[in-house]
Order: sequence, then C-alpha cells, then structure tokens
Amino acid sequence: MTAASGQGPLHRPPLAEEVTARLRESIAAGQWPLGGRIPPEPELMSSLGVSRGTLREAVKALAHAGMLEVRRGDGTYVRATSEISGTARRAYREYDDEDVLQVRFALDTQAARLAAQAVQAARPAHTAQPEHTAQPEHSGQAAAQVTPAPNDSAVAAMRGMLARRREAWAEQDLEGWIAADWDFHQAVAAASGNPLLHELYSTFGDVFHGAKMAQRLRDGFDGCLRAGHEDLADAIEAGDAEAAAQTVIANLQYCLAWMPPRTP
Repeated sequence: MTAASGQGPLHRPPLAEEVTARLRESIAAGQWPLGGRIPPEPELMSSLGVSRGTLREAVKALAHAGMLEVRRGDGTYVRATSEISGTARRAYREYDDEDVLQVRFALDTQAARLAAQAVQAARPAHTAQPEHTAQPEHSGQAAAQVTPAPNDSAVAAMRGMLARRREAWAEQDLEGWIAADWDFHQAVAAASGNPLLHELYSTFGDVFHGAKMAQRLRDGFDGCLRAGHEDLADAIEAGDAEAAAQTVIANLQYCLAWMPPRTP
C-alpha cells in the first residue's frame, strides 16, 4: 500500500513491536494482576493472531524491561506494571545504597526547589488584595478573607506526615517511621508540579527508602533530623528554593555519613 500522492510508502512497525505494545497495554490496564501468571503461549498466540516466534520476541522485550519474568517450566509472570517500575525492581537488586543516595542528591534537591518555587508562584495571585475591594470601615464589617495558595494545604499535609514520623521514631516503630518519612518525600515531589518526578518517587519507593535502606540504620542515627524535613517544609512554605535545596543536601550528607563502607 502506498501513501497519498507526493508522500512515501507507509511503514508499519515490526509485528513484534505491535505485540509488545499490546501486551504492555494489557499489563498496565491490570488485565493480568501483578505477581500473576499471564495466559499460556497457545492462548496468546490465538488471541493476538501471531506466531510463537513473534510472541516470544515480545515477551523477551518485556522481560528485559522488567515487566515480565519467564520461569522455565512454570510460565511467565507479571513483575511490574510499567517499564519504569520494572527498572526500579532491577535497581533494588543491582545497586547499593550509596549509589541510590547519590542519585537522590539530584532528585531531592530539584523536587525541593520546584516545590518552593510553586508555592512562591502561586501565593501572590491568592494573597494580593484586589484593587476594587473596599476595606472595612468599622468592626461590624467582616474582614476580607485571604484564600491560601494551593500548595499551602500541601505544606500543612507535609507537617502532619512529619508529626507521624516523629511519633513513630519515638515509639521505635520502624515501619511506621519509614512510611511517614517516605510519604513526606513523595508529597514534596508531588508539590513540585512535575508529574514525571513524582512518578519516579512513587515507583522507586522501595529503592530510595525501603526496608533495604532501613536495615542500614544503627544506634545513634537521628531519625528525626530537622534538616531535609521540618526545615524543608519551612523553606517550601516560605517559597525559598535555595534554602529548600540546601537543607535537603544537609540531610543527605548526614545519611551518607552513616552508610557502611562499599564492599570490594
């Protein structure tokens, strides 16, 4: 088949790529649950209308992306619902804590800067007094209400997470501390207004701040360090991007100092 006059021929993507895309969509849509086994080859070959070789090429591509796991003699299982989460699972296995923490220096500081900038950008439009609004002339008139900036509520939510973090640490509830601490960092990423950055935090939670990282905690570690947490919430609320980044760096440097030496 040729395209309209004046254009070259239309080229369809290779069949294996089409099949890969269809399998990817089925996984992302939850047609096959996370941890569950996908249908056997004959059933997929029939439903997709492809050969065994084409199907296996597509499955191999998704296995390489971390979305599928092929178990010989057992079947193929869903390991992640997207390539990015598949990458996170591989990172959890293949990289050590210091590598992960060094990456967080880049991501955490940028999330902090963007969150502070978002508050600063939103606040003037919501705090400025409209020129046509009359000021109250006596105590019987209701004072004009100032609408908070959109991210002010996000900062209030962050402070609630930090309160839970302090309570969990005081009660030596490690799981509760991990959950509250990571909820806070995800909230900062969400407040950045960058959906990709937020997705990275949501997807890489186990890598950035899961049980593996918590196992490195030792006696003397301060689980309620204000740097990168309460100080960060203050900087975001003030709309101070540079202060936000600096307190994040202080927290990560503290954490880095507690990392065990690299094994040869």
